[in-house]
Amino acid sequence: MAKRRVPQGRGDIVYPAYWLAAAALGLATVLGVRLDASGAVTLASIVFIGGGLPHGAYDIALLRRAVTLDRATLMLAVTGYAIITLLMALLWMIVPLVALMLFLAVAAVHFGEDWQMLDEPLLRCAAGAAVIAAATIGHPAEVSTLFTMMSDPRASVIAQIITAAAPVALLVTAAGVLLAWRDGSRGWAAAMALCFVLLIVLPPVWGFALFFVFLHSPRHLAQTRVALNDMSLTRWLTTGAALSLLAIFGWLAMRWLAPARIDPPFVAQAFQMLASVAVPHLLLSRWLQRRLDRAIHAPPIIFQEKTACA
Repeated sequence: MAKRRVPQGRGDIVYPAYWLAAAALGLATVLGVRLDASGAVTLASIVFIGGGLPHGAYDIALLRRAVTLDRATLMLAVTGYAIITLLMALLWMIVPLVALMLFLAVAAVHFGEDWQMLDEPLLRCAAGAAVIAAATIGHPAEVSTLFTMMSDPRASVIAQIITAAAPVALLVTAAGVLLAWRDGSRGWAAAMALCFVLLIVLPPVWGFALFFVFLHSPRHLAQTRVALNDMSLTRWLTTGAALSLLAIFGWLAMRWLAPARIDPPFVAQAFQMLASVAVPHLLLSRWLQRRLDRAIHAPPIIFQEKTACA
């Protein structure tokens, strides 16, 4: 057996569903199926919302597990989480270009957290950014159009900047894939290598749906399920579904209250909604990870038995 340098739990969470989805999308591309048609893009948006939102639905439950909270403090934490989400949603309606830039930065950092088998923060961030960069290489016009729909025409400049930086991000990420393979996370390395190819080949929304629903979300859901192992399966599924629906209906309510002139297409709104919940999710997940790291590296407490003097 090859020597494994990567500690268990720092990668390798790839389920068979990913390989099936990747094969299906690859076959559809070979057969000439119009995955960029309006109906197909809408379907992809529904897939990444329905399959991706639940992985952030357990943030408060994880917070309660990590910290002992009384009812008042818990309500304060929930309120803070909701306020951050609301502020991000308001950014999309008031200054969408700023919201887009914040979303892209948060996405790069958050997706980089999937690469815990890499110890270098730069490699992690590059790997996270490469998910976005790969799509711009294969479909620069489509990504530019999507960014414009999400914000305003100035967003096309952001797409051009990402396209220019994409080769560097992908080159650095290729080194990360090789390191992950060498150090034992071969399932994750192979899955991500294939995913980057498909992100270049597939229409951007389908490429993102493949990564987000079949690689990113399952990894976080698996870790969360372990952390909340005393939660019954029924309660687990109910919590994920209920909070995901709450986020969707909350966004729809915000859109209904927004000025009528602000009405981006469905796919743009899907990404905007995802971004609104991604910011508080990232902040909380990073805080919990730092707390876990401190607990792991904290020196053990040594109890010495007192001896009585004769």
